[in-house]
Amino acid sequence: MSATKKQNTGRTFLFSSESVNEGHPDKLADQVSDAVLDACLKEDPMSKVACETSCKDNMVMVFGEITTGAKLDYDSIVRKAVKGIGYDSFVDDLSSTVSKGLSDKSCEVLVRINKQSPDIAGGVHVGKDELDIGAGDQGIMFGYASDETEDCMPLTILIATRLGKKLTDVRKNGLLWWLRPDGKTQVTIEYKQNDDGSVEPLKIHTVVISTQHAEPLKAVRSKECAGYTGPEMTAPSMEDMNKAIVEDVIKETLKGIKLKNGDTALTLFGDHTHLHINPSGKFIIGGPQGDAGLTGRKIIIDTYGGWGAHGGGAFSGKDPTKVDRSAAYICRQMAKSVVKSGLAKRALVQLSYAIGVAKPLSLFVETYGTEQGDLTPVDITNVIKIAFDCRPGAIALSLALREPKYQETAAYCHFGREAVTKNGIKFFEWENAKDLSKYKAMNSAQVEAELKASNYLEKWVD
Repeated sequence: MSATKKQNTGRTFLFSSESVNEGHPDKLADQVSDAVLDACLKEDPMSKVACETSCKDNMVMVFGEITTGAKLDYDSIVRKAVKGIGYDSFVDDLSSTVSKGLSDKSCEVLVRINKQSPDIAGGVHVGKDELDIGAGDQGIMFGYASDETEDCMPLTILIATRLGKKLTDVRKNGLLWWLRPDGKTQVTIEYKQNDDGSVEPLKIHTVVISTQHAEPLKAVRSKECAGYTGPEMTAPSMEDMNKAIVEDVIKETLKGIKLKNGDTALTLFGDHTHLHINPSGKFIIGGPQGDAGLTGRKIIIDTYGGWGAHGGGAFSGKDPTKVDRSAAYICRQMAKSVVKSGLAKRALVQLSYAIGVAKPLSLFVETYGTEQGDLTPVDITNVIKIAFDCRPGAIALSLALREPKYQETAAYCHFGREAVTKNGIKFFEWENAKDLSKYKAMNSAQVEAELKASNYLEKWVD
């Protein structure tokens, strides 16, 4: 063991990840972009879409390049997405306590959409068979997995993401009706780095929640919640709001997250946990009235919360020929398959592409010294070459990426979600790990023999 590795193993360290709610302006933009993508794919699965969104005050603009056979009503797509998030009031006054920051009914919707460049179309997909479709652009993509949780996600981002989702759930189901759509979360966890390279969460060190809310002690439910006809209620004090967030959001969220030892994440929470709930004091003005929003500005929140690595490309508003999205999805499936199958306790997978070229230019696998049995990182790389086809057309087929299902991915992280089929559409298919366990007992020579006997040269550059 090297001197460097001796220094790093057995140490404890703090690591933090953040997330945002679906009402955060950047996340609103992501969801609108993916709502447009879904509308295209619903009518024309071969649509070529690169749709961006920006929002500020009571305005939402969609812009980009789209080639599709679908007939789109951009105005209604945007307003439906805004309404679904919960933005139904805007007052052009920063001192207003009733403005939520955006109104689905009165917002201005701007559209600046052109068709895909014929230069790109000719190089990427025109006249090519499905499996020969090239990458829509050059770039590098990463996928990561860790055995610290049942979902093979880093615990910091998993908790941060699910705290944000719980804030939205208790707002929409009326339990904490005085919450508003915008919000952010952040979680710091104390970890131990084990001698085998794996990481183990020891305790939740800090939780930060900043959430938009109605005016304390003054806002009433009948005016805050459109369509509410039940008994009148008044918003609680800030102190009582914060107590409710601890009990109904933080603790309830932690009960639903399972660690690899079978315990819930609540066992890591306690008096030692530092809590910062709405540390700025109040958060009434939010949404695009508080901050401008733009598609693709939450790429770390969308992935692994700072763990692993990121190639820089955003996901939302992009069809499957855009490998920023599709290749990142299969990188996650590859990394998760390695960990779930017991080949390693942590895995990072990188792919790279050139525009118009189908085969990936490179494949890199890092297992942080956690590879199991007689396997080496090279062996695990070869296993991936045997088991996966990362040409863009093949990714679109294996992960069913030409289905209209992307708006649901656009908030609360694209990874660590439940793979489900709804109305025949496969959501989060990349979370279905492949069973690679047969390779766990092999040595390098056996893996090499399996590789040579496979068709890997059809899929990969040697």
